[in-house]
Amino acid sequence: MESIARNPSPEPKSALRATLLATREAQREEADHAARNEALARRVTAAISAHPASCIGFYWPVAGEFDARSTLAAWLALDAARDAALPVVVERHAPMRFHAWREHAPMKAGRYRIPVPLEERLVVPDLLLIPCVGFDAKRYRLGYGGGYYDRTLGAWPVGRKPVTIGVAYESGKCDALPHESHDMPLDAVVTESDIY
Repeated sequence: MESIARNPSPEPKSALRATLLATREAQREEADHAARNEALARRVTAAISAHPASCIGFYWPVAGEFDARSTLAAWLALDAARDAALPVVVERHAPMRFHAWREHAPMKAGRYRIPVPLEERLVVPDLLLIPCVGFDAKRYRLGYGGGYYDRTLGAWPVGRKPVTIGVAYESGKCDALPHESHDMPLDAVVTESDIY
């Protein structure tokens, strides 16, 4: 799919987000959706294998996002010393924390009704898989507009910044996205078609 050529101000940024979310949702009904997810899983595995991470933070899938849980479960199964973690919104407009996750671990409803681990074991990931609604050639990310990842990365312990890998579908690729001084480009973006 061709990338979307946009350089939106804040209002059109919301419209772009809505368009990209609608496109992503519509793709779930397409015949090649399973193949697209399999390709994305392979690329996510390749991207995380390129880094010596011992703890990967990822996300619980919502709104048609790629579901990385099986990929992370397979990564965990390779080494018992590894951890995976899900973000937890402890307070609105504050940095997120990460609680350790295992496949089949008991979950509870977190803020915004997104599941989080029932056990609240705090960990600090050295690699983050970050969901993207959209992304551009410079690896800037369009998220949901809440700023949680920006605040979380801005408050990260000094000297321990994680590798940041965006996870998106190719349909979310844009020519250029606006960014502010606090926005940081991701280290990589993985789609079903490529690793940028």
